[in-house]
Amino acid sequence: MKVGVVLPIGENAETGRAPAYREVRDLARGAEAAGFDAVWLYDHLLYRFPEKPTAGVWECWTMLTALAEATERVELGTIVLCTAFRNPAVLAKMAATLDEVSGGRLILGLGAGWHQPEFDAFGLPFDHKAGRFEEALAIIVPLVREGKVDFRGEYYSAPDCEIRPRGPRPGGPPVLVASFGPRMLRLTARHADSWNSAWFGRPTRFIERRAALEAACAEEGRDPATLETTAGVLVAFPDLGPVAMPLDDPDRVLTGTAEEIAAGLRAYDELGVGHVIVSPTPNNAAAQARLAEAVDRYRGGAG
Repeated sequence: MKVGVVLPIGENAETGRAPAYREVRDLARGAEAAGFDAVWLYDHLLYRFPEKPTAGVWECWTMLTALAEATERVELGTIVLCTAFRNPAVLAKMAATLDEVSGGRLILGLGAGWHQPEFDAFGLPFDHKAGRFEEALAIIVPLVREGKVDFRGEYYSAPDCEIRPRGPRPGGPPVLVASFGPRMLRLTARHADSWNSAWFGRPTRFIERRAALEAACAEEGRDPATLETTAGVLVAFPDLGPVAMPLDDPDRVLTGTAEEIAAGLRAYDELGVGHVIVSPTPNNAAAQARLAEAVDRYRGGAG
């Protein structure tokens, strides 16, 4: 099972700022040196929650492109790229180009978006999210896999569209879809190479959600064994900094010794999960090093 780590690119309440690119780059290089399989970035424009100040975040794709040059081995993933933020045909073109820059290391994680304040602030439509996402997939997936599409829809069009030159992989980067509801799960079963569900501690709730995915695969006539499953896992290190979440629910967040966290990772491995994407909190070099120790123990115990 692969283990990836989420890198911070948003404003931090404790420091009062977003990490500078050089800090993000150092964390990415540190993750690569520590043996993580992938680094992952969130895709948001801003965060606005009631009775809280607006929190900013760096633009995901620009950061990911820079990290493609700053690293050599780790896969580069988006968890997940909001298709509503960018024209889908242009996004497919961007994906082919970034896959070239990275030497075939991109994981193209896609989602419909959920945080309405950022849509409103940047003048993006928030209505018919699933319908817009369905059309976006109908454009993006054939473009990244085959390099061509001819699509005219209600929300998006890509008439006689072609991507040239192609990226380094004949079938393009793998497409990961994050989904939860019945319609989104059916779209995942229809189009995706990988499915993501998040966020968990122990895999109790993940098991429930995967059962719904398998039902969607049955509706679409797809063997669920052909669809990789990935899980977003929260890991907290309260002794290393503030942790803004309750720690008394192990189904929500993993915490404890390196061996206890390793045991949590093994539980996902035993379920056949292909990639665990860990979001540590606090998200800093010390937490990454502690997480790397847990991953080493997991790999040693996994044989």
